[in-house]
Amino acid sequence: MALPLEGVKVLDLTTVMAGPYCSMVLGDMGAEIIKVENFPEGDASRRFDPKINDESYCFAVLNRNKKSLGLNMKDPRGKEIFLKLAAKADIVTENFRPGVVRKLGIDYDCISKFNPGVIYASMSGFGQTGPYGRKGGFDIVAQGMSGIMMMTGYPGGRPAKVGIAMNDISSGVTALYGILGAYIGKLRSGKGQYLETSLLEAGLAWTHWESGAYFGSGELPTATGTRHRRSTPYQAYKTQDGYVTVGANNNKLWTNFCTIVCNKPEWLTDPRFKDLSLRLKNIDGLEKEIELVFAAQPTAHWVEKLDEAAVPGGPVYTYDQILNDPHIKARKMVVEIDHPKIGRMKSLGIPVKSTGELTAIRQPAPWLGQHSGETLRSIGCSDGDIDALFESGVIYDKYREKAIA
Repeated sequence: MALPLEGVKVLDLTTVMAGPYCSMVLGDMGAEIIKVENFPEGDASRRFDPKINDESYCFAVLNRNKKSLGLNMKDPRGKEIFLKLAAKADIVTENFRPGVVRKLGIDYDCISKFNPGVIYASMSGFGQTGPYGRKGGFDIVAQGMSGIMMMTGYPGGRPAKVGIAMNDISSGVTALYGILGAYIGKLRSGKGQYLETSLLEAGLAWTHWESGAYFGSGELPTATGTRHRRSTPYQAYKTQDGYVTVGANNNKLWTNFCTIVCNKPEWLTDPRFKDLSLRLKNIDGLEKEIELVFAAQPTAHWVEKLDEAAVPGGPVYTYDQILNDPHIKARKMVVEIDHPKIGRMKSLGIPVKSTGELTAIRQPAPWLGQHSGETLRSIGCSDGDIDALFESGVIYDKYREKAIA
């Protein structure tokens, strides 16, 4: 049984995280990803440490299931190669600053003239239109402008960035579902289309509870630490040796939490905590009471008690702890793959589990230009032509001389 996107050809012009995440998942689903890179730098994330044998580990974990074509797009011969590949492409992805692909003559309007079925996806900081359309953007800028930094961290503190590149990943995910939707549409109509999203909009689109409160009552979301805005107990509490999260956010869970976990049935009738609105009003007092109880035992004890009471909760892990957790290992969320230069390496696994063939890690990330010769042969170039293009600096393979020797 074939993977769902087997045979789908993707030309990937993206770099760093948002676009590469999107194309990685397309590759996981079986698409053939040709990653078009400038040289000698390539994707900007190739410079990120740590490096093993001069290959970035960070690049490698985000660019599996891809082939790399080192291509000088400023050379007319390089552009001609790209257009030949684009003529056969099902999907093109790019995350240049708006206007760059048009200047290069490789934008959707150009490519769709000779490939009307192409799905062309752009990711940018602020979108292709609007007052900020020409601005460059990074994840940190989008986190700040989307309001997310003002609602992250602790009350009274400085604005805080989410610990991961949230807007980058949200943009990649948003582009991904747009591409898959457009591809399904193409299967029905035969027509391709252009789609675009931005770091700003993709992150903003994840703030639904906050938008509901603002549009409904004018409430401005502020930083709440680990607390929920609408429910409690629903946060991380300090224990004897760390922190534990608790999600006792309905009456049954609250009752079990008080009676079974904390052995404090009196909380059920305490006038400060009788119902949800009172608990929210007295959330500081509730936190203090809970942490007085939790201080007596380590995190592992409270996780066991929560599980026994069927109250959702868990430890607050450091990153190494979650990656070594037996559940994560059982769910195959840490996998090993052989990289031609790094060697045996670990990476995050695939988070979707399925009964049929849906996703697979088929090959490691490429070195810069690893598949330049192979890609040109696929469009009819002879070995002599390919050698000439290498020698004249139109295409590139980082290890070509070593490979020949």
